[in-house]
Amino acid sequence: MLDKLQAGGGEGLGWRRERGDPALSEVHGSIAVPKKRGFWRFAAFLGPGYLVATGYMDPGNWATSLAGGSRFGYSLLVVALLSNMIAILLQALCSRLGIASGRDLAQACRDAFPRSVGFVLWILAEAAICATDLAEVIGTAIGLNLLFGIPLEIGVVITALDVFLILWLQNLGFRFVEALIVALLFVIATCFGIQIALADPNWGDVIRGFAPTTDIVTNPDMLYLALGILGATVMPHNLYLHSAIVQTRRHEDTLEGKREAIRLATWDSTLALMFALTINASILILAASTFHAGGTGEIADLGKAHELLNPLLGSALAPTLFAVALLCCGLSSTVTATIAGQAVMEGFLNIRLAPWLRRLITRAIAIVPAASVTIAYGESGAGALLILSQVILSLQLPFAIVPLIMFTSDRRKLGPLVAPRWQIVLASLAAALIIALNMKLLFDFITGA
Repeated sequence: MLDKLQAGGGEGLGWRRERGDPALSEVHGSIAVPKKRGFWRFAAFLGPGYLVATGYMDPGNWATSLAGGSRFGYSLLVVALLSNMIAILLQALCSRLGIASGRDLAQACRDAFPRSVGFVLWILAEAAICATDLAEVIGTAIGLNLLFGIPLEIGVVITALDVFLILWLQNLGFRFVEALIVALLFVIATCFGIQIALADPNWGDVIRGFAPTTDIVTNPDMLYLALGILGATVMPHNLYLHSAIVQTRRHEDTLEGKREAIRLATWDSTLALMFALTINASILILAASTFHAGGTGEIADLGKAHELLNPLLGSALAPTLFAVALLCCGLSSTVTATIAGQAVMEGFLNIRLAPWLRRLITRAIAIVPAASVTIAYGESGAGALLILSQVILSLQLPFAIVPLIMFTSDRRKLGPLVAPRWQIVLASLAAALIIALNMKLLFDFITGA
């Protein structure tokens, strides 16, 4: 028992239930960490952070960043920066929880709370994943439509094929899933790099956009978009996903081995999320320098943004790059959201189904409402729905963040691997900020402000 306590997260210590089988059991501990210290030992931990990072630049993020940049210029860049800093902190806590306790966030909620509380948290987590998938499925369908002229309704159905793609890649090894995501992120970065060069923004205004302004709180419209950016950046499903996939590394099961694993996994997610910030800022900068400066007004519709890029930037290449990047974002995000859905279902319900059936169920949960929405509203309503989905995610955030902070600050649960006090204080302040902004948004909505 003492050895288990020293390793952190001992069985039954501080938990209502014993630890069950790990989520994503087919890939759990499947990637060996080299014994010898050095670059390759560090490189072995690189990967999960980039899967998480895709959730911070998904099509829903595009809609909110495009709307924010086109309407308010560079003013909301500070929100993107703040959101990213909060994300880095929270994902570090996810790594700590997964490695120290051997539980992902969904399993930890199941093992720590009464069944009734766990059931409510599961419903909320599924709702967040539905909102995430709605944005990503629609974004992928729009990308297919812009590039190949495929109708939105058919594009939504095509996204179901990612189920078979994930299964094939995981049969090859989880590293192949990570390699696909990194390759897609590289394409996205290249596309935006060229578009930013074509847009030639005012870099002085860009730098000033990272300075805080009170208008974000006093202007309800700006607050709505700010919460949309926050919800699109710090996403609930990423907290469940990261705490699960960080356990794919097979490191030394000792106190020192876990300390090192937490440190290297934190570096992985931090570097990946700084990359995500670059992409998010690029989307907002492109919208501000192109649409806001061009006087086109608010642009939230991805198809309209694609249509206007050619005349405003004077290059036929710009809209094509935009569509390619959007399709890559949608594909990478649907892959990670599907894996997150599997982790949530297994973690909360302890259901063990065949991998293809689990993924088909989680994908169907997203495709059915997405297909209904696109048939009913078409492309014209997709932009507004994307932003709404991101605000819903923001409202769901506290129900994932608060348990995460509770678990990682509890020495009974994590033993000597409990999070440092400064991390808990900052995470608590971030949670308080998110809750306060959500209450302000609801107050404005109820009062019609």
